[in-house]
Amino acid sequence: MATQLSPASRSYATTVEAAPLEKVSPRRLKAILSGSVGNLVEWYDWYVFSSFSLYFSGSFFPSGDPTAQLLQTAGIFALGFLMRPIGGWMFGRIADKVGRKQSMTLSVLLMSLGSLLIALTPTYQTVGIVAPVMLLTARLLQGLSVGGEYGVSATYLSEMATRKRRGFYSSFLYFTLIGAQLLALGIQLVLQKVLLTEAQLLSWGWRIPFVIGAALSVVALYLRSNLDETPVFQTQQHTPDDQRGSVQVLLKHPRAVLTVVGLTMGGTLAFYTFTTYMLKFLVNTAHMSKESATNICFLSLLVFAGLQPVFGALSDRIGRRPLLLFFGLFGAVGTVPLLTALSHTTTPWVAFVLLVVALTIVSGYSGINAVVKAELFPVEIRALGIGLPHALTVALFGGTAEYLALWWKGTGHESYFYWYIAGCIGLSLLVFLSMEETRQTSRLNLEEGG
Repeated sequence: MATQLSPASRSYATTVEAAPLEKVSPRRLKAILSGSVGNLVEWYDWYVFSSFSLYFSGSFFPSGDPTAQLLQTAGIFALGFLMRPIGGWMFGRIADKVGRKQSMTLSVLLMSLGSLLIALTPTYQTVGIVAPVMLLTARLLQGLSVGGEYGVSATYLSEMATRKRRGFYSSFLYFTLIGAQLLALGIQLVLQKVLLTEAQLLSWGWRIPFVIGAALSVVALYLRSNLDETPVFQTQQHTPDDQRGSVQVLLKHPRAVLTVVGLTMGGTLAFYTFTTYMLKFLVNTAHMSKESATNICFLSLLVFAGLQPVFGALSDRIGRRPLLLFFGLFGAVGTVPLLTALSHTTTPWVAFVLLVVALTIVSGYSGINAVVKAELFPVEIRALGIGLPHALTVALFGGTAEYLALWWKGTGHESYFYWYIAGCIGLSLLVFLSMEETRQTSRLNLEEGG
């Protein structure tokens, strides 16, 4: 079936599909790859905090109880999430008013400052209470940055994508997001097994990944400064300034906002549980060694990353809603038995298989949630519409996941956390059941003249 495009979009599509042997034009490929690499660097800086907290928590908190130290570090991790709604609003507003490119460039610069500050922060034994205060300050800067990163990157990749492969292209948001965790864990494995002893990691080696993150940000900054702006954004320059990036305009789309909240609630909680928290869970609950837990998490995340474009491409064929229903149904009924089994297993390969099953279920959310959200909002408030409600929900549910897990463990009722996740996914399932198929009602299609 022929697709009718607007003149601006038609000229862009012509450049994309001019070469019959190419599935993606060099221009579009460069935009997607550059945006994705910048996204990877941003999220690497964010996740390396969680990956290495097992090693640096004792440097900033005086308690000799490992669980208490992790709980205090998790508290700072959660506080970083509180900045994400502010970042979602600030960078979303910049993206909708000034441009996606400018917003993405500014966010990666801010993230690099946070990483550099953590790398240079003295220990508690050296400067006392100043150390955790500096750690918190750096984490708040990172929270502000990453709060804007998700919404703007989801907007950019979705707007740069071709219509029939929008799910596939936008899946690279989570592909690189998971790749960032893999990079953090990969560096951790190299430091653990090749370069440093555990004593060196505990003493000073944990600073290395933060220095690497600050250096990588320079590369990301260069790539993003040379990005093309999205054609859809360029065609709406005539829209009055007070209509772009406006919270007042956003509130005129309450159903879309509530859909983002409902979709994100169960998804972000499951995502953070089975990715960032899982390393601590395997060490602190299943009593595996740090090295064994790192190996399991690395291999499972490698599979998880590969699943993202698969689920994204599948959504282009069968729709977004069936995959969300898959996640909602199996996540609600499978989370408790999966986490219970993981808590009792002592065999690394069994833990790996269980974790891969869990992450396959989560892929029904992670592989397509960026494009679903982008398809809900018009271009003039898209970045803000994705970023702000997403960041608020992630702060409430994803950001507190690790803290609640450790808190319930401390009370002797760790299984309560399993039921909490299942319940939140169940509530998201109700949203999936009531929502429309966004592939058919996509605002992006309307903006391209279809």
